[in-house]
Amino acid sequence: MLTVLALKRKRVLIYNMTVHLIIGGARSGKSAYAEKLALESQQAVTYIATAQVYDAEFGERVQHHQNRRPAHWHTIEQSFNLGEILRNTANPNKCVIVDCLTLWLAQCIFPDCQQPENFNWQHECSAFLEALSKLQGTVYLVSNEVGMGIVPLGEINRQFQDEQGRLNQAVAQIAHHVTFVAAGLPLHLK
Repeated sequence: MLTVLALKRKRVLIYNMTVHLIIGGARSGKSAYAEKLALESQQAVTYIATAQVYDAEFGERVQHHQNRRPAHWHTIEQSFNLGEILRNTANPNKCVIVDCLTLWLAQCIFPDCQQPENFNWQHECSAFLEALSKLQGTVYLVSNEVGMGIVPLGEINRQFQDEQGRLNQAVAQIAHHVTFVAAGLPLHLK
């Protein structure tokens, strides 16, 4: 999509940008779909991995994702300050994958996660959404759809489900494309 900025009554072409939100359940194929699209773009790819590994089983899940990625893709492990890293990474003729917004959110709101000092989720989220609306290049954002089941027990679990829903809705409003993936099959929503 072309973005135009008016400067002193002149219309100036600034950049091409495409933001694509890919949502789905656990093991739905959403990450593989984002990776497929990135490969098809024939652009240089930067993969922003948001996960912190807290146990061996989760480490195996992360390893599965790492093994699937082409060796020539650049990987950045970034659990916080996602808006800032996107502003510094996304540029024309480049593709960025963020995998995933769900783990990023969990680490931002669960008290047991290792957050930076004086961390504030609302500020982090606002900075991310602001950056997202101004990015250059192609950005694929992978996120879980967690609100299709029962309401979970426990206040922090309900808070997580609510925040994930709000985050997905806010990103979907900014995104140029939104795809829901189920059983490895994409359903284009926007």
